[in-house]
Amino acid sequence: MPCITSSRFCLWGALIFSFCCSQGYGQVELPALPYGESDLEPYITAETVGFHYGAHHQGYVNNMNAFIEADPELEGLSLWKLMKQTEGTIFNNAAQIYNHNLYWNSLSPSGGGMPTGDLYTAIVAAFGSYEDFQTAFTDLASGHFGSGWAWLMMHEDGSVDVVDSHDASNPVSEGLGFPLLVCDVWEHAYYLDYQNLRASYIEGWWALVNWDYAESEYTRVLNKYNNRKN
Repeated sequence: MPCITSSRFCLWGALIFSFCCSQGYGQVELPALPYGESDLEPYITAETVGFHYGAHHQGYVNNMNAFIEADPELEGLSLWKLMKQTEGTIFNNAAQIYNHNLYWNSLSPSGGGMPTGDLYTAIVAAFGSYEDFQTAFTDLASGHFGSGWAWLMMHEDGSVDVVDSHDASNPVSEGLGFPLLVCDVWEHAYYLDYQNLRASYIEGWWALVNWDYAESEYTRVLNKYNNRKN
């Protein structure tokens, strides 16, 4: 993230950097799922989780480690630096690791419902109501053409927005802000369970959405930003 725009923009980049750095250096590891493969049923089956996590996500990790072994200059770079300093297949694999790490954290067997606290307040301020936010997010995810992602993200001032991205790109790589939740709309995320019925998959995603995770990230990042600013 370039530092020529403003000191506040650089500070926001540093916050994203600190988050991505926590995901490790050297060889990239596949994070453990925060639940069992069958725990998201009936909305997402164990078969889908097994292929999505064990084949697709693991495949990106394997590819990234092969790139690191082939190019020593990549060793020691965080996912953030890999996303910001590379392009092509290296960027795609680094970004897809980041995207999937967040995707699994965006889901919970005890998820669903509505957010609370400051995140709820920010959502209502941005969209007018939680229902209007949910409609905007659903329309974005269901209407996204081709492979990609739908994101709930926060700006440096604590305001929130929904954005979509194509292929491996994300709000970090685009310099837009900090992601809080994501819905994967690549077909491999839902085709075994829903075939071409993406809207039904998104309805199931809402039943699993992990507001506890999003709220904790919102508070953590906003506090860190305010502390750095002061």
